[in-house]
Amino acid sequence: MNKIVAKRHFSENVVELVVEAPLIARARRAGHFVIVRADEHGERVPLTIADADSEAGTITLVVQAVGESTRKICAKGIGDCLHDVVGPLGQATHIERVGTVVCCGGGVGVAPLLPIVKAMKAAGNRVVSILAGRTKELIILEEEIRQSSDETIIMTDDGSYGRKGLVTDGLEAVIKAENVNLVVAIGPAVMMKFTSLLTKKYEISTVCSLNTIMVDGTGMCGACRVTVGGRTRFVCVDGPEFNAHEVDFDEMIMRLHAYDNENK
Repeated sequence: MNKIVAKRHFSENVVELVVEAPLIARARRAGHFVIVRADEHGERVPLTIADADSEAGTITLVVQAVGESTRKICAKGIGDCLHDVVGPLGQATHIERVGTVVCCGGGVGVAPLLPIVKAMKAAGNRVVSILAGRTKELIILEEEIRQSSDETIIMTDDGSYGRKGLVTDGLEAVIKAENVNLVVAIGPAVMMKFTSLLTKKYEISTVCSLNTIMVDGTGMCGACRVTVGGRTRFVCVDGPEFNAHEVDFDEMIMRLHAYDNENK
């Protein structure tokens, strides 16, 4: 059992949980995720580790309630326990000093972006972070991102906060203003697709995280199959991060919508 020691609501359906998991807290690196079960009969839910405190023995998870299992997790409060938290899993982010790194996060994709921003800054890079959402209420972890970024740009679809526009608008403005060596994009698949198309035009190396398609987390179920560079890869084992220019986003988006009619 893993006790919840802190909880914060970002919105009605998005919560942050700080959970006791001392072994995971010491071993995790940027890009790693865990598998969580709310109770004995709960589904396995893969969640990227947003932060960790090795001294306190805790990890931070950001959970969006989109189905029964994630609603159960989000409903738990301080003092409650998660039945299982297993990890760290997946391949860690490759961190090195490359120069200027632009980190783009959309919606809850900012949560897995946070440890990458911190690690890239610690490696000596200039880090420009771009956070995007439909409205101001959907921008999360802004202060935490600002603390590890040299510059932070906020983009909202409706212009309610920061600049009006998409994450690609903010990214292209940065690319035109300075030399960018690497782009990291995490968010909805369509956002990562168009970010990748933009950076390909400018020939800038780009990494994306495909964690939204994961289910089992161990490579056994095959639900997270994606095509990368013409080869079938499993996000939970081979990723979750890949060269964005090699990802078949159209195939991934089609598979993400395969069960859209199930809950109607």
